Amino acid sequence: MEIRIDDLTGPEIQALLVEHLKFTFDTTPLESIHALQLEELRKPEITFWTAWEDGDLMGCGALKALSSVDGEIKSMNTASRQRRKGVASRMLEHIIAQARFRSYTRLYLETGSQPAYAPARQLYASLGFSECAPFADYTDDPNSVYMTMSL
Repeated sequence: MEIRIDDLTGPEIQALLVEHLKFTFDTTPLESIHALQLEELRKPEITFWTAWEDGDLMGCGALKALSSVDGEIKSMNTASRQRRKGVASRMLEHIIAQARFRSYTRLYLETGSQPAYAPARQLYASLGFSECAPFADYTDDPNSVYMTMSL
């Protein structure tokens, strides 16, 4: 699997982001959706990666700079046909390594509290994330779970 920075212009990643947003809108109340649209992912404070194998897009993930020492995991998604192959854990490990390379001291993330997000929460916990209070611009929301990891 090759993980590389992506400029978000390819049709494969655009289709995966549509799939990601559809899942989010199908499982999360509208007022609690924090998934970023394509243009929002192109902001300079966000680095976006995709995972590929044999020309197939397997998944994606992003790291948003919150400050000079804090980052936020964004847009973690695995293509539906690639699930249960370790794509998400490899992407998350890559993002954590990049955060350490940037000398971040803390990572954060927000994910859904609904049952559909249980595998994501389990993955994050297995790699050292624990639940925390809302961070940055987030507020208390029963539909969100906030997690953090000290690096």
